[in-house]
Amino acid sequence: MFASVHAPSGQTGREGNRPELYEEVKLYRTAREREKYDNLADLYALINTLQCLEKAYIKDAVTAKEYTAACSKLLVQIKAAFKQAQDEEYRSIEEFAKKSKLNCAAALERIKEDRPITIKDDKGNTSRCIADIVSLFITIMDKLKLEIKAMDEIHPDMRELMDTMNRLSLLPADFEGKVKINTWLQTLAGMQASDELTDTQVRQLVYDLDSSYQAFNRLLHST
Repeated sequence: MFASVHAPSGQTGREGNRPELYEEVKLYRTAREREKYDNLADLYALINTLQCLEKAYIKDAVTAKEYTAACSKLLVQIKAAFKQAQDEEYRSIEEFAKKSKLNCAAALERIKEDRPITIKDDKGNTSRCIADIVSLFITIMDKLKLEIKAMDEIHPDMRELMDTMNRLSLLPADFEGKVKINTWLQTLAGMQASDELTDTQVRQLVYDLDSSYQAFNRLLHST
């Protein structure tokens, strides 16, 4: 039936000779624009993940311990991601979610309260300590990966991490993270402010921080 239907003479050939019709459409033209869209994508994914986590907890698909640890981490990551994406167009997370057409009422409520639903509002003491510990682990590891390794740039965050872990009563005195951080504090204390960690030390410190961070998450799951 369709055999007798023909395109106008020369049309098929002309379209076939227009390679621009097959070119990929890019959202960005510069490295700065690309970074902007990457930051927005990261923020979108984190908020969406928190929304899914809230729904999973409501449906009993995750335990309270798993939920508390994951939610605490996500809240810290969302704050960090929004700082990277914030501009005149997106002045708040709520505004970003609305313009992005994100259906995430549960996530927005959690972001507003700034604590997992499983943690009572005890003036924010426990939840704040957990959030600060997560944030400090991530901050220090990010600094080291960016080759920021001078003593006076690493020691303050390490000291704050140790002090915050000591304030969190659910961490035992022999918690491996405390032991490893304390050892590194002693190493840093023997350095001058301008001294830098060697590449070998940086590699070991990143490893120790990551293993301590994983141990911290495991402890939250089992508490």
